[in-house]
Amino acid sequence: MQFPESWLREFCNPPLSTEALAELLTMAGLEVEDLRPVAPPFSSVVVARVLEVERHPNADRLNVCRVDAGTGQTLQIVCGAPNVCAGLKVPCALVGAELPPPQDGGEPLRIKLGQLRGVESQGMLCSARELKLSDDHEGLLVLDEDAPVGRNLREVLALDDTLFTLKLTPNLAHCLSVYGIAREVSALTGAPLKQPVFPPVKVSHADRLPVHIEAPDLCGRFSGRIIRNVNPRAATPAWMVERLARCGQRSVNALVDISNYVMFEYGRPSHIFDLDKIHGGLTVRWGRPGERLELLNGDTIEVDAQVGVIADEQAVESLAGIMGGERTSTSDQTRNIYVEAAFWWPKAVAGRSRRYNFSTDAGHRFERGVDPALTVEHIERISQLVLDICGGEAGPMDDHVLRLPERAPVTLRVERACKVIGMPVTQEDCAGVFERLGLQVTQEPGRLIVQPPSWRFDLQIEEDLIEEVIRVLGYDRLPDTPPLAPTVAKVRSEARRSLHAVRHALAALDYQETLNFSFVEPQWERDFAGNERPIELLNPIAAPLSVMRSSLIGSLVQVLRFNLARKAPRVRVFEAGRVFLRDASVAESDTTVAGLRQPLFVSGLAYGPVDEPQWGREERVVDFFDVKGDVEALLAPRQARFEPGEHPALHPGRCARVLVDGRLVGHVGELHPRWRQRYELPLAPVVFELEAEVLLQRALPTYRPIARHQPVWRDIAVIVGEGVTHDALMQAVAQAPTDGLVRQAVLFDVYRPKAPTAEIRQGERSLALRLELLDDRGGLTDERIDAAVRIVVDTLAHRLGARLRA
Repeated sequence: MQFPESWLREFCNPPLSTEALAELLTMAGLEVEDLRPVAPPFSSVVVARVLEVERHPNADRLNVCRVDAGTGQTLQIVCGAPNVCAGLKVPCALVGAELPPPQDGGEPLRIKLGQLRGVESQGMLCSARELKLSDDHEGLLVLDEDAPVGRNLREVLALDDTLFTLKLTPNLAHCLSVYGIAREVSALTGAPLKQPVFPPVKVSHADRLPVHIEAPDLCGRFSGRIIRNVNPRAATPAWMVERLARCGQRSVNALVDISNYVMFEYGRPSHIFDLDKIHGGLTVRWGRPGERLELLNGDTIEVDAQVGVIADEQAVESLAGIMGGERTSTSDQTRNIYVEAAFWWPKAVAGRSRRYNFSTDAGHRFERGVDPALTVEHIERISQLVLDICGGEAGPMDDHVLRLPERAPVTLRVERACKVIGMPVTQEDCAGVFERLGLQVTQEPGRLIVQPPSWRFDLQIEEDLIEEVIRVLGYDRLPDTPPLAPTVAKVRSEARRSLHAVRHALAALDYQETLNFSFVEPQWERDFAGNERPIELLNPIAAPLSVMRSSLIGSLVQVLRFNLARKAPRVRVFEAGRVFLRDASVAESDTTVAGLRQPLFVSGLAYGPVDEPQWGREERVVDFFDVKGDVEALLAPRQARFEPGEHPALHPGRCARVLVDGRLVGHVGELHPRWRQRYELPLAPVVFELEAEVLLQRALPTYRPIARHQPVWRDIAVIVGEGVTHDALMQAVAQAPTDGLVRQAVLFDVYRPKAPTAEIRQGERSLALRLELLDDRGGLTDERIDAAVRIVVDTLAHRLGARLRA
């Protein structure tokens, strides 16, 4: 929100300097982001009239001008501006004047008595660019005819003014106008506020435009008026052009400028239709699929049932609360207009303009909330300006009120306010604040009941009122009280590690951390999570990022594509973040939303060569077992089991379920070929996704004495069916009743004959195991060793149908 200080002081003029006023606004929550003068310093520049213009005798592009600058004598000034002519009033820098430096940081330009091509020049006629008032350098800055000759230009153009730029939070919709900010300044300082008056204009005819509102959930109030016989070619007054420019708005034409002016003045967006281009009447409704609209910015969009529109009998004419359409826009041929001001429900406008990749001042205000009570008054203000500037004949006011916001009273407990603010405040202090803010207050012992006014959409709960109290009283009144509670370090259990430690462990495994948005594209959810009903955002920051993620894999694939587009041959990335899952069993609490679970996940992706290029190892592409090893290292010393599984994002035959203590904690596998093709990946990456909670838990080390005897190893080879997995084999060995003699088993060879043999039949293979045996109680004899090996072989035969290979 940008505005000139002078306009603010017309409504409320507290006895404060510019800097003090900026500090006051900032400390009240209206952060002053920028404070800069309207014009840079310059001196001895006055209003002058050009009396005569003659060609320079020695230069084709220069003119010799005789100028009246109010000094009592006619000045001779050489000028090269293409628009100089007799009768113009322009800025004149007298001899001795100092102008802004041509380059930032340079020395000021001093005007001296000199000669140009042999002709004396007694000053300089200035363009807007030379005075750093704008970038216009097409010619001299032409001043109004009523500008007094000889008067200081800074006084005539009110250049000793300051531009305020505020950075407003979304709850401060009532401050999106100069009057709204003045209302806050009056409450903060006690300075009187100039109350606006909107006298009805004279009604010259009885014409009304038929208006039908089909969607009360879109529009709660719709007001309008016909004005006939306007002059659209009328020039916008210089004072209005200047104020609009200082608010960051360029002048378009008188009718558009008037609408914009009232928006900046009172925060009321409005729209002016060319009445003769409207067919029949206007209908306010939700859009229909397939309807198209050419907007004032030149874009043509297609609306749907989620977008509000204003339509006539033939087509859509305006995007409700956001932007008008080109078809009914005003032009130099416009003679009759329809002025519209409405209350659009914030939820009906929020996020709509972002769907079409643009934003407007009107949409910015309506999605935060615009006062529904003053549509008629603001149309009266617009009507008066139109009649004063463009002429015309106003018709009667047409006001349709359907449903307005209901403001529920909010109760403030004084004791609660003291506790939250952190200093004592009295009931009189609170009541005084609310009265200064223009709020209706009913007092009871220890309580104040506040009725929010129509312009305050942010006062809904007790904390909102508490904020108003301390904001107006002043944050500088808060005492500097040190904390009284003892500071005690929280000792983490040794059975847990921090998420930071998990990140370090992944970094040690050569993964790089990435951070991504929690909101993703709906297509990612369908592809990588199999989620056809993701949690949708009501107001997404961008149209593609419209749902909450239930898996981190889509974000990592997007990071991979980003790196591949920049020719990265090897990518290893991970992310630790929350996902968002529907869960009807979750009840609402201070930290949870009903029906929504937000677990923390850790996911990683590996793509390309296993190692960086080197001479010591042959280059090979990362595969399932490389990433499986990383997962095992991440979970160590806890033992994980890997079972064949399925996941929407992963290859059906190269995917494993990760189980810890018999519980499913994640998946690891190669990306599904379908998604590899859809997302244009040259190779298939290998990904994993685990619950962070299982990674945060770690087993405490337990003391075991060093064995006093050496272990014994025995190798066996068993023949099993092709369907026997490594996990089943290891489990069978571990469950063999050997009284703890078999400490470890390792599979070190797999053999399949090229053709079936008498020993190894079709569909079978030979698995070679190395068994480690050890007894802490004493030495092992050959009899005990052979007995333990037979028990293992018998167990394998019983559980897996294995037989010992000869």
